[in-house]
Amino acid sequence: MALDSRNLHLAVCEHCNDTGWELVEGKGVKPCRCRSVDRRAQMIEAAHIPKRYENCAFDTYQPQNSSMEFQLSQAQAALAAKRLVEEYPNTEVGLLMLGPCGVGKTHLAVATLKALLNKGIPCLFYDFRDLLKEIQDSYNSESKMTELRVLDPVYQADVLVLDELGASKPTDWVRDTMTQIINTRYNDKKVTIFTSNYLDDPANAAEETLTDRVGVRLRSRLHEMCKTITVKGDDYRVKISQTRGRKTW
Repeated sequence: MALDSRNLHLAVCEHCNDTGWELVEGKGVKPCRCRSVDRRAQMIEAAHIPKRYENCAFDTYQPQNSSMEFQLSQAQAALAAKRLVEEYPNTEVGLLMLGPCGVGKTHLAVATLKALLNKGIPCLFYDFRDLLKEIQDSYNSESKMTELRVLDPVYQADVLVLDELGASKPTDWVRDTMTQIINTRYNDKKVTIFTSNYLDDPANAAEETLTDRVGVRLRSRLHEMCKTITVKGDDYRVKISQTRGRKTW
């Protein structure tokens, strides 16, 4: 079965028509061959998880902590992610993980996605900045992509991770695009997991809030769509770099 790794939809199985059961003449039915490891591998490929995060899992989530407060915060975030996996598909509420760089938000989001993929749930990962770039590229007359072709998998994914929400400069076009994506998934009761480096109440009053980046109406919608998890901690990338004796970046 052919598969476009940028397209969420897997080809319909010719043996069971995606029912999961294959007819055996004179013997009834049996679990279809498409429910094999190969099928799961196709789903993982279609999920568009970046190579940097392909080894992320709950059992490899080992953030660097310097206080009990940080450890508790990250333990609660991991617990919330695991609970979503356990409850799905009997939940319509996703996760909004807020916190500084390097506390494992993306790791937990990908770990959640992979656990759901193992349950046979079609999922998709996108860095929000990359998604915006693909949409913009689709406006190029020489591009073979169309906006609908880019966005359809985003709309249709049973579970979507939208990483780095608010990272792009909040122009009218960016906010309109965010609203279009989020409202479509909201109306279709699709579970979405967001991560963002922007907090609702930053310690430094001069820092922008998530509301500043996405707008009041969209932040209100996210309250209804997701459980907000604030993840605290040290930047593990800095610690790793210091451990290796390399200059931080």
